[in-house]
Amino acid sequence: MGVKLSLLTLPLLCAALLSVGGQAAAPGNIPALPPGQTAPVPKPPAPKPPAVKPPPVQTPSPQPLLEIAPTTPPRPQTSPSLVPLPGAPPSIPTTPKPVPVSPAVYRPADPLFTRQWDMTTIGMPQAWALLPEVVQKGGLPRSVPVTVAVLDTGFVASPELAGRVVNGYDFVSDSARAGDGNGRDTDASGVGQFAYHGEVVANIIAAAHDGRGMAGINPAARIVQVRVAGTDGLIDPQDLADGLRWAAGIPVSGVPANPNPAKVLNLSLFADFIPLTSCDARIQNAVSAVNARGALIVVGAANDGMDASGYSPAGCRNVLTVTSATQQGTRPDYANWGRSVALAAPGGETGHGVPVSSLSGPGGERSPNGTSMAAPHVAGVASLLMSVRPRLTPTQLRTLLTRTATPFPGGRCDPAPDRTCGSGTLNAAAAVREALASSLGK
Repeated sequence: MGVKLSLLTLPLLCAALLSVGGQAAAPGNIPALPPGQTAPVPKPPAPKPPAVKPPPVQTPSPQPLLEIAPTTPPRPQTSPSLVPLPGAPPSIPTTPKPVPVSPAVYRPADPLFTRQWDMTTIGMPQAWALLPEVVQKGGLPRSVPVTVAVLDTGFVASPELAGRVVNGYDFVSDSARAGDGNGRDTDASGVGQFAYHGEVVANIIAAAHDGRGMAGINPAARIVQVRVAGTDGLIDPQDLADGLRWAAGIPVSGVPANPNPAKVLNLSLFADFIPLTSCDARIQNAVSAVNARGALIVVGAANDGMDASGYSPAGCRNVLTVTSATQQGTRPDYANWGRSVALAAPGGETGHGVPVSSLSGPGGERSPNGTSMAAPHVAGVASLLMSVRPRLTPTQLRTLLTRTATPFPGGRCDPAPDRTCGSGTLNAAAAVREALASSLGK
């Protein structure tokens, strides 16, 4: 197979279908700015001495995105309270007090939540109700918040993640593709037309429950943004391999140590400039090192409607590869499939995307679709599990998440028997319930 140049058909995994002025963007594109408008893309740092450029590689001309400057509504700064626990009856001297019963569901007060069908599909209201301290108090007593690394288009100062997002490192080595005047550097800010892809991914994982915008899966999680995608949306395999190691706290030559190593890594992407025939050896070696370090890697399967096994890292060993499912639990046409796929999660479809907060959307909202959106649902739930069972290994997490998945309607996600989507659709409530019932990883 020839070399395929795309960043998960977003070019990243995100096939964003947004309506702008009544016109729907084609799958694979995030709507871009109308003429004369500019999106609040972070300004690049002052140029450094240029890094040595790798040999030039021909890349396709990405289609322009329509990123629309937001209008942020006034938002209260206090978090909503959980549904109160039922009161216990008065104690009787000869009878022990009954144990209070947790509420069956918890529904955040964030205004976008009423349209977040993805969260109800995977049972988040039930999962949140099982973890009131994580949702309401920002974590268990004496516990350290779980850090999730988002390897993507880079850092954006999302208000949904205020105080919990770190500008990590820029691993784009080609200064021409970096778009910030230099190659690798300590400023991971997103640059160019794809800058907000990483913001959306991170918001699904960890947006605050604070009465504004959307509700994320783990509002106590911390995010480290690691930039691996150039302004063209493409990803060099060596940049990705080095970014993987650094995100997990593994030393990378010539790069400062990561002070915020992650226990969960989200990769809503695949490597470019290589044939889509098998897992690239450089990326497999990095994946194996991260796995040995005890960090889980969650990967989007990609949006080409093909077998995911030829993609890197979706086809690599020791990753949790996630494809998209519709609200009905079926595979949308764009979503990759096959034996390398372990699980499905909400990714949306044409005309029915995943509602998210984003600084790039009209009114601060967007509704993209793609396996880019599916993967962070799994990464977010994995971080919740790690918050209560911090010693779970990557293998144990993969087993727990796949074993508790909701079966597909009729036992399959697609009529074609070879187009498989793993064990089922992510079920957060079942996964949290099983984790709490076991001492494994405690």
